[in-house]
Amino acid sequence: MTGSASTTVLLAAGSADPDLTRFGSDPFWLVLIKGVAVFAFLMVMTLFGIVFERKVVARMQVRLGPNRHGPKGWLQSLFDGVKLMLKEDIIPALADRPVFLLAPLVSVIPALIAFAVIPFGPEVSIFGHHTTLQLADLPVGVLYLLSAASLGVYGLILSGWSSGSTYPLLGSLRSAAQIISYEIAMGLAFVAVFMYSGTLSTSGIVESQADWWYIALFPSFVIYAISMVGETNRTPFDLPEAEGELVGGFLTEYSSIKFAFFYLAEYVNLVTVSAIMTTLFLGGWQPPPIPGLSGLDHGWVPLIWFLIKLLAVMFFFVWLRGTLPRLRYDQFMSFGWKILIPTGLVWVLFIAALRTMRDNDTAGLRPWLIGIAVILGLFVVAEFALGGRRSTDDEDDEDDPYAQAPPSLDRIPWPPPAESGAANPAVIPAGPRQRQES
Repeated sequence: MTGSASTTVLLAAGSADPDLTRFGSDPFWLVLIKGVAVFAFLMVMTLFGIVFERKVVARMQVRLGPNRHGPKGWLQSLFDGVKLMLKEDIIPALADRPVFLLAPLVSVIPALIAFAVIPFGPEVSIFGHHTTLQLADLPVGVLYLLSAASLGVYGLILSGWSSGSTYPLLGSLRSAAQIISYEIAMGLAFVAVFMYSGTLSTSGIVESQADWWYIALFPSFVIYAISMVGETNRTPFDLPEAEGELVGGFLTEYSSIKFAFFYLAEYVNLVTVSAIMTTLFLGGWQPPPIPGLSGLDHGWVPLIWFLIKLLAVMFFFVWLRGTLPRLRYDQFMSFGWKILIPTGLVWVLFIAALRTMRDNDTAGLRPWLIGIAVILGLFVVAEFALGGRRSTDDEDDEDDPYAQAPPSLDRIPWPPPAESGAANPAVIPAGPRQRQES
Protein backbone atom coordinates (compact mmCIF):
# COMPACT_ATOMS: atom_id res chain seq x y z
CA MET A 1 0.00 0.00 0.00
CA THR A 2 2.85 2.39 0.80
CA GLY A 3 4.46 1.87 -2.60
CA SER A 4 1.22 2.55 -4.47
CA ALA A 5 0.60 5.69 -2.40
CA SER A 6 4.07 7.02 -3.15
CA THR A 7 3.59 6.31 -6.84
CA THR A 8 0.26 8.15 -6.76
CA VAL A 9 1.86 11.24 -5.19
CA LEU A 10 4.85 11.26 -7.54
CA LEU A 11 2.76 10.79 -10.68
CA ALA A 12 0.12 13.31 -9.67
CA ALA A 13 1.89 16.10 -11.52
CA GLY A 14 1.66 14.32 -14.84
CA SER A 15 -2.03 13.53 -14.46
CA ALA A 16 -3.18 17.12 -13.78
CA ASP A 17 -1.06 19.14 -16.20
CA PRO A 18 -3.11 21.67 -18.18
CA ASP A 19 -3.20 21.82 -21.95
CA LEU A 20 0.13 23.42 -22.85
CA THR A 21 -0.27 23.17 -26.62
CA ARG A 22 -1.84 26.64 -26.61
CA PHE A 23 1.59 28.13 -25.87
CA GLY A 24 3.07 26.84 -29.12
CA SER A 25 0.37 28.05 -31.51
CA ASP A 26 1.02 31.80 -31.37
CA PRO A 27 2.54 33.48 -34.46
CA PHE A 28 6.09 34.73 -34.19
CA TRP A 29 5.15 38.40 -34.12
CA LEU A 30 2.83 37.80 -31.17
CA VAL A 31 5.52 35.91 -29.25
CA LEU A 32 7.90 38.80 -29.97
CA ILE A 33 5.38 41.34 -28.68
CA LYS A 34 4.85 39.36 -25.47
CA GLY A 35 8.61 38.98 -24.97
CA VAL A 36 9.21 42.72 -25.38
CA ALA A 37 6.26 43.43 -23.08
CA VAL A 38 7.70 41.19 -20.34
CA PHE A 39 11.13 42.84 -20.67
CA ALA A 40 9.60 46.33 -20.57
CA PHE A 41 7.50 45.35 -17.56
CA LEU A 42 10.61 44.23 -15.66
CA MET A 43 12.51 47.43 -16.52
CA VAL A 44 9.62 49.66 -15.48
CA MET A 45 9.06 47.68 -12.27
CA THR A 46 12.79 47.97 -11.50
CA LEU A 47 12.72 51.76 -11.88
CA PHE A 48 9.51 51.90 -9.88
CA GLY A 49 10.77 49.51 -7.20
CA ILE A 50 13.87 51.59 -6.43
CA VAL A 51 11.90 54.81 -5.90
CA PHE A 52 9.08 52.94 -4.15
CA GLU A 53 11.52 51.43 -1.68
CA ARG A 54 13.24 54.73 -0.95
CA LYS A 55 9.95 56.56 -0.46
CA VAL A 56 8.44 53.89 1.81
CA VAL A 57 11.58 53.66 3.97
CA ALA A 58 11.73 57.46 4.15
CA ARG A 59 8.11 57.48 5.28
CA MET A 60 8.91 54.92 7.98
CA GLN A 61 11.91 56.98 9.16
CA VAL A 62 10.08 60.35 8.97
CA ARG A 63 12.20 61.65 6.08
CA LEU A 64 11.33 63.23 2.74
CA GLY A 65 13.02 60.74 0.45
CA PRO A 66 13.49 61.42 -3.29
CA ASN A 67 11.69 64.66 -4.16
CA ARG A 68 13.75 66.47 -6.82
CA HIS A 69 13.75 64.62 -10.13
CA GLY A 70 10.39 64.28 -11.83
CA PRO A 71 6.93 64.69 -10.30
CA LYS A 72 7.46 64.29 -6.53
CA GLY A 73 10.79 62.55 -7.19
CA TRP A 74 9.42 59.53 -9.08
CA LEU A 75 12.10 59.82 -11.81
CA GLN A 76 14.96 59.57 -9.32
CA SER A 77 15.95 56.01 -10.32
CA LEU A 78 16.00 56.99 -14.02
CA PHE A 79 18.42 59.83 -13.30
CA ASP A 80 20.53 57.53 -11.11
CA GLY A 81 20.83 55.13 -14.04
CA VAL A 82 21.91 57.92 -16.38
CA LYS A 83 24.44 59.11 -13.81
CA LEU A 84 25.97 55.62 -13.50
CA MET A 85 26.21 55.28 -17.27
CA LEU A 86 28.18 58.55 -17.48
CA LYS A 87 30.62 57.69 -14.69
CA GLU A 88 34.15 56.55 -15.43
CA ASP A 89 34.48 52.82 -16.01
CA ILE A 90 37.46 51.51 -14.02
CA ILE A 91 38.88 48.01 -14.37
CA PRO A 92 41.46 46.91 -11.75
CA ALA A 93 44.91 46.10 -13.04
CA LEU A 94 44.87 42.61 -11.49
CA ALA A 95 41.39 41.73 -12.75
CA ASP A 96 40.72 38.98 -15.27
CA ARG A 97 39.27 41.34 -17.88
CA PRO A 98 36.99 39.00 -19.93
CA VAL A 99 35.44 37.38 -16.85
CA PHE A 100 35.26 40.73 -15.06
CA LEU A 101 33.17 42.15 -17.91
CA LEU A 102 31.01 39.03 -18.30
CA ALA A 103 30.04 38.58 -14.62
CA PRO A 104 27.42 41.38 -14.45
CA LEU A 105 25.63 39.95 -17.50
CA VAL A 106 25.65 36.47 -15.94
CA SER A 107 23.84 37.97 -12.94
CA VAL A 108 21.25 39.91 -14.96
CA ILE A 109 20.26 37.36 -17.64
CA PRO A 110 18.99 34.56 -15.32
CA ALA A 111 16.89 37.13 -13.46
CA LEU A 112 15.26 38.16 -16.75
CA ILE A 113 14.61 34.71 -18.22
CA ALA A 114 12.99 33.43 -15.02
CA PHE A 115 9.96 35.63 -15.71
CA ALA A 116 9.14 33.77 -18.94
CA VAL A 117 6.83 31.27 -17.21
CA ILE A 118 5.00 33.69 -14.90
CA PRO A 119 1.28 33.88 -15.83
CA PHE A 120 -0.08 37.44 -15.89
CA GLY A 121 -3.67 36.50 -16.74
CA PRO A 122 -6.00 34.13 -18.62
CA GLU A 123 -6.60 33.94 -22.35
CA VAL A 124 -7.28 37.29 -24.04
CA SER A 125 -7.57 38.64 -27.57
CA ILE A 126 -4.62 40.61 -29.00
CA PHE A 127 -5.14 42.00 -32.50
CA GLY A 128 -7.75 39.32 -33.15
CA HIS A 129 -5.58 36.41 -31.95
CA HIS A 130 -6.54 34.53 -28.79
CA THR A 131 -3.52 34.01 -26.57
CA THR A 132 -2.69 33.69 -22.88
CA LEU A 133 -1.07 36.48 -20.90
CA GLN A 134 2.03 34.34 -20.40
CA LEU A 135 5.13 34.09 -22.54
CA ALA A 136 5.65 30.32 -22.18
CA ASP A 137 4.91 27.39 -19.91
CA LEU A 138 6.39 23.96 -19.29
CA PRO A 139 5.21 20.77 -17.58
CA VAL A 140 8.01 21.51 -15.08
CA GLY A 141 7.68 25.29 -15.07
CA VAL A 142 8.45 25.72 -11.36
CA LEU A 143 11.63 23.66 -11.71
CA TYR A 144 12.58 26.01 -14.54
CA LEU A 145 12.12 28.93 -12.14
CA LEU A 146 14.37 27.31 -9.54
CA SER A 147 17.07 26.48 -12.08
CA ALA A 148 17.01 29.98 -13.61
CA ALA A 149 17.24 31.60 -10.19
CA SER A 150 20.16 29.38 -9.19
CA LEU A 151 22.22 30.46 -12.20
CA GLY A 152 22.62 33.96 -10.81
CA VAL A 153 25.09 32.72 -8.21
CA TYR A 154 27.64 32.13 -10.98
CA GLY A 155 27.70 35.85 -11.70
CA LEU A 156 28.47 36.60 -8.05
CA ILE A 157 31.24 34.01 -7.87
CA LEU A 158 32.81 35.16 -11.15
CA SER A 159 32.66 38.82 -10.14
CA GLY A 160 34.45 38.18 -6.84
CA TRP A 161 37.08 35.85 -8.34
CA SER A 162 37.85 38.00 -11.38
CA SER A 163 38.31 41.22 -9.39
CA GLY A 164 41.79 40.19 -8.23
CA SER A 165 41.06 41.36 -4.68
CA THR A 166 40.50 39.56 -1.39
CA TYR A 167 37.39 41.37 -0.19
CA PRO A 168 35.28 40.73 -3.32
CA LEU A 169 36.34 37.08 -3.25
CA LEU A 170 35.24 36.70 0.38
CA GLY A 171 31.96 38.45 -0.38
CA SER A 172 31.25 36.19 -3.36
CA LEU A 173 31.96 33.03 -1.35
CA ARG A 174 29.65 34.14 1.45
CA SER A 175 26.96 35.05 -1.06
CA ALA A 176 27.23 31.65 -2.79
CA ALA A 177 26.98 29.81 0.53
CA GLN A 178 23.95 31.88 1.49
CA ILE A 179 22.09 31.41 -1.79
CA ILE A 180 22.74 27.67 -1.99
CA SER A 181 21.63 27.17 1.62
CA TYR A 182 18.35 29.02 1.24
CA GLU A 183 17.55 27.51 -2.15
CA ILE A 184 17.14 24.14 -0.41
CA ALA A 185 14.54 25.56 1.98
CA MET A 186 12.85 27.32 -0.94
CA GLY A 187 12.54 24.06 -2.86
CA LEU A 188 11.03 22.33 0.17
CA ALA A 189 8.46 25.13 0.47
CA PHE A 190 7.24 24.34 -3.07
CA VAL A 191 6.66 20.62 -2.49
CA ALA A 192 3.39 21.08 -0.60
CA VAL A 193 2.09 23.25 -3.46
CA PHE A 194 2.98 20.52 -5.97
CA MET A 195 1.16 17.90 -3.94
CA TYR A 196 -2.06 19.87 -3.69
CA SER A 197 -2.10 21.28 -7.23
CA GLY A 198 -1.03 18.03 -8.89
CA THR A 199 1.17 19.86 -11.42
CA LEU A 200 4.48 21.65 -11.79
CA SER A 201 3.11 24.00 -14.45
CA THR A 202 2.73 27.59 -13.28
CA SER A 203 -0.48 28.13 -15.23
CA GLY A 204 -1.91 24.88 -13.81
CA ILE A 205 -1.02 25.93 -10.24
CA VAL A 206 -2.84 29.24 -10.71
CA GLU A 207 -5.92 27.51 -12.15
CA SER A 208 -5.98 25.06 -9.23
CA GLN A 209 -6.33 28.00 -6.79
CA ALA A 210 -9.74 29.08 -8.11
CA ASP A 211 -11.49 27.90 -4.90
CA TRP A 212 -8.80 28.53 -2.27
CA TRP A 213 -5.31 29.99 -2.28
CA TYR A 214 -2.30 27.98 -1.18
CA ILE A 215 -1.45 30.59 1.44
CA ALA A 216 -3.50 28.17 3.56
CA LEU A 217 -0.36 26.01 3.46
CA PHE A 218 0.99 28.53 5.93
CA PRO A 219 4.28 26.82 6.94
CA SER A 220 5.28 26.60 3.28
CA PHE A 221 4.33 30.24 2.81
CA VAL A 222 6.44 31.35 5.79
CA ILE A 223 9.43 29.24 4.75
CA TYR A 224 9.34 30.67 1.25
CA ALA A 225 8.91 34.24 2.54
CA ILE A 226 12.08 33.87 4.61
CA SER A 227 13.99 31.99 1.92
CA MET A 228 13.28 34.51 -0.83
CA VAL A 229 14.74 37.30 1.31
CA GLY A 230 17.91 35.26 1.80
CA GLU A 231 17.93 34.25 -1.87
CA THR A 232 17.92 37.86 -3.08
CA ASN A 233 20.51 39.11 -0.55
CA ARG A 234 18.09 41.68 0.77
CA THR A 235 18.12 43.36 4.18
CA PRO A 236 18.26 41.95 6.84
CA PHE A 237 20.03 39.14 4.99
CA ASP A 238 22.37 41.26 2.83
CA LEU A 239 25.39 39.99 4.75
CA PRO A 240 27.68 39.28 1.74
CA GLU A 241 27.72 43.00 0.91
CA ALA A 242 27.31 44.51 4.37
CA GLU A 243 29.15 47.81 4.38
CA GLY A 244 30.59 47.41 7.85
CA GLU A 245 31.94 43.91 7.28
CA LEU A 246 33.22 43.44 3.73
CA VAL A 247 33.43 46.97 2.28
CA GLY A 248 31.00 46.27 -0.56
CA GLY A 249 30.98 42.51 -1.03
CA PHE A 250 31.43 40.91 -4.43
CA LEU A 251 30.93 44.20 -6.35
CA THR A 252 33.56 46.25 -4.50
CA GLU A 253 35.76 46.74 -7.59
CA TYR A 254 32.91 47.51 -10.00
CA SER A 255 31.94 50.97 -11.20
CA SER A 256 29.81 52.73 -13.80
CA ILE A 257 27.22 50.67 -15.72
CA LYS A 258 28.63 47.32 -14.56
CA PHE A 259 27.91 48.36 -10.98
CA ALA A 260 24.36 49.22 -12.05
CA PHE A 261 23.91 45.78 -13.61
CA PHE A 262 24.24 44.09 -10.23
CA TYR A 263 21.56 46.30 -8.71
CA LEU A 264 19.45 45.73 -11.80
CA ALA A 265 19.75 41.99 -11.16
CA GLU A 266 18.84 42.50 -7.48
CA TYR A 267 15.66 44.43 -8.21
CA VAL A 268 14.63 42.18 -11.10
CA ASN A 269 15.07 39.25 -8.71
CA LEU A 270 12.93 41.15 -6.22
CA VAL A 271 10.13 41.41 -8.80
CA THR A 272 10.61 37.77 -9.86
CA VAL A 273 10.42 36.23 -6.37
CA SER A 274 7.42 38.45 -5.61
CA ALA A 275 5.74 37.15 -8.76
CA ILE A 276 6.57 33.57 -7.76
CA MET A 277 4.96 34.07 -4.34
CA THR A 278 1.93 35.61 -6.04
CA THR A 279 1.69 32.67 -8.45
CA LEU A 280 2.22 29.81 -6.02
CA PHE A 281 0.58 31.04 -2.81
CA LEU A 282 -1.66 34.04 -3.56
CA GLY A 283 -3.71 32.71 -6.45
CA GLY A 284 -1.80 34.44 -9.26
CA TRP A 285 -4.20 36.42 -11.40
CA GLN A 286 -7.23 34.83 -9.70
CA PRO A 287 -9.50 37.26 -7.81
CA PRO A 288 -9.88 36.79 -4.05
CA PRO A 289 -12.24 33.88 -3.17
CA ILE A 290 -14.94 36.29 -2.01
CA PRO A 291 -18.57 36.07 -3.15
CA GLY A 292 -19.22 38.71 -5.78
CA LEU A 293 -15.67 38.81 -7.14
CA SER A 294 -15.67 35.43 -8.87
CA GLY A 295 -16.86 37.03 -12.11
CA LEU A 296 -13.73 39.23 -12.36
CA ASP A 297 -11.55 36.40 -13.66
CA HIS A 298 -11.68 36.91 -17.43
CA GLY A 299 -10.39 39.44 -19.93
CA TRP A 300 -7.79 41.99 -18.85
CA VAL A 301 -9.16 42.45 -15.33
CA PRO A 302 -7.06 39.59 -13.81
CA LEU A 303 -3.93 41.53 -14.82
CA ILE A 304 -4.96 44.16 -12.26
CA TRP A 305 -5.32 41.51 -9.55
CA PHE A 306 -1.84 40.22 -10.36
CA LEU A 307 -0.28 43.70 -10.13
CA ILE A 308 -2.01 44.45 -6.80
CA LYS A 309 -0.70 41.25 -5.25
CA LEU A 310 2.77 41.84 -6.71
CA LEU A 311 2.97 45.32 -5.21
CA ALA A 312 1.76 44.00 -1.85
CA VAL A 313 4.58 41.44 -1.74
CA MET A 314 7.13 44.08 -2.78
CA PHE A 315 5.89 46.29 0.05
CA PHE A 316 6.52 43.36 2.40
CA PHE A 317 10.16 43.33 1.22
CA VAL A 318 10.51 47.06 1.84
CA TRP A 319 8.83 46.79 5.24
CA LEU A 320 11.41 44.19 6.30
CA ARG A 321 14.25 46.44 5.20
CA GLY A 322 12.91 49.39 7.15
CA THR A 323 12.31 47.53 10.41
CA LEU A 324 14.75 44.64 10.95
CA PRO A 325 18.49 44.86 11.72
CA ARG A 326 21.07 42.58 10.18
CA LEU A 327 21.88 39.21 11.66
CA ARG A 328 25.33 37.83 12.31
CA TYR A 329 26.46 35.59 9.49
CA ASP A 330 26.80 32.50 11.69
CA GLN A 331 23.30 33.07 13.11
CA PHE A 332 21.91 33.48 9.62
CA MET A 333 23.45 30.26 8.28
CA SER A 334 22.50 28.31 11.40
CA PHE A 335 18.92 29.51 11.03
CA GLY A 336 18.81 28.21 7.47
CA TRP A 337 20.37 24.80 8.07
CA LYS A 338 19.11 24.06 11.59
CA ILE A 339 15.59 25.53 11.50
CA LEU A 340 14.24 26.18 8.01
CA ILE A 341 15.41 22.99 6.31
CA PRO A 342 14.38 20.56 9.13
CA THR A 343 11.05 22.35 9.48
CA GLY A 344 10.50 22.07 5.74
CA LEU A 345 11.27 18.36 5.76
CA VAL A 346 8.88 17.68 8.65
CA TRP A 347 6.16 19.74 6.95
CA VAL A 348 6.59 17.83 3.68
CA LEU A 349 6.27 14.51 5.53
CA PHE A 350 3.13 15.75 7.25
CA ILE A 351 1.56 16.91 3.97
CA ALA A 352 2.47 13.62 2.31
CA ALA A 353 0.78 11.72 5.15
CA LEU A 354 -2.36 13.83 4.79
CA ARG A 355 -2.45 13.28 1.05
CA THR A 356 -1.99 9.55 1.52
CA MET A 357 -4.84 9.43 4.02
CA ARG A 358 -7.12 11.35 1.66
CA ASP A 359 -6.31 9.48 -1.55
CA ASN A 360 -6.23 5.95 -0.11
CA ASP A 361 -8.23 3.82 2.28
CA THR A 362 -6.06 4.19 5.35
CA ALA A 363 -8.66 4.11 8.10
CA GLY A 364 -6.64 1.59 10.07
CA LEU A 365 -3.39 3.54 9.70
CA ARG A 366 -4.89 6.94 10.46
CA PRO A 367 -4.29 6.87 14.26
CA TRP A 368 -0.70 5.77 13.71
CA LEU A 369 -0.05 8.52 11.14
CA ILE A 370 -1.56 11.18 13.38
CA GLY A 371 0.47 9.93 16.34
CA ILE A 372 3.71 9.98 14.33
CA ALA A 373 2.94 13.50 13.09
CA VAL A 374 2.29 14.72 16.65
CA ILE A 375 5.52 13.15 17.91
CA LEU A 376 7.52 14.73 15.09
CA GLY A 377 5.91 18.09 15.75
CA LEU A 378 6.68 17.94 19.46
CA PHE A 379 10.26 16.92 18.70
CA VAL A 380 10.73 19.87 16.36
CA VAL A 381 9.19 22.32 18.86
CA ALA A 382 11.36 20.98 21.69
CA GLU A 383 14.49 21.12 19.56
CA PHE A 384 13.98 24.70 18.47
CA ALA A 385 12.45 26.07 21.67
CA LEU A 386 14.68 24.44 24.26
CA GLY A 387 17.89 23.51 22.49
CA GLY A 388 20.57 25.86 21.30
CA ARG A 389 19.46 28.84 23.36
CA ARG A 390 22.91 29.57 24.60
CA SER A 391 25.15 31.03 21.95
CA THR A 392 28.75 30.06 21.48
CA ASP A 393 29.81 33.31 23.11
CA ASP A 394 27.92 32.39 26.28
CA GLU A 395 29.58 28.98 26.32
CA ASP A 396 32.98 30.61 25.98
CA ASP A 397 32.14 32.97 28.84
CA GLU A 398 31.31 30.01 31.09
CA ASP A 399 34.74 28.52 30.45
CA ASP A 400 36.46 31.86 31.17
CA PRO A 401 37.18 32.25 34.93
CA TYR A 402 37.43 36.02 34.57
CA ALA A 403 33.95 36.21 33.00
CA GLN A 404 32.36 34.40 35.96
CA ALA A 405 33.79 36.63 38.70
CA PRO A 406 32.42 40.15 39.21
CA PRO A 407 34.66 43.01 38.06
CA SER A 408 37.06 44.28 40.70
CA LEU A 409 39.98 46.71 40.79
CA ASP A 410 41.98 44.17 42.82
CA ARG A 411 42.20 41.88 39.79
CA ILE A 412 43.95 44.49 37.65
CA PRO A 413 47.75 43.80 37.47
CA TRP A 414 48.94 47.19 38.76
CA PRO A 415 52.72 47.86 38.70
CA PRO A 416 54.47 47.58 42.09
CA PRO A 417 54.87 50.84 44.05
CA ALA A 418 58.24 52.54 43.77
CA GLU A 419 60.55 52.69 46.78
CA SER A 420 61.09 55.99 48.53
CA GLY A 421 63.82 58.01 46.94
CA ALA A 422 63.98 55.82 43.80
CA ALA A 423 62.79 56.87 40.41
CA ASN A 424 59.46 55.40 39.37
CA PRO A 425 60.05 53.35 36.21
CA ALA A 426 56.36 53.44 35.37
CA VAL A 427 56.35 57.25 35.05
CA ILE A 428 57.40 58.75 31.71
CA PRO A 429 58.85 62.24 32.06
CA ALA A 430 56.94 64.96 30.26
CA GLY A 431 58.39 67.28 27.70
CA PRO A 432 59.79 66.89 24.20
CA ARG A 433 62.24 64.13 23.59
CA GLN A 434 65.68 64.84 22.27
CA ARG A 435 66.30 63.45 18.82
CA GLN A 436 69.24 61.05 18.72
CA GLU A 437 71.42 61.22 15.67
CA SER A 438 72.78 57.94 14.42
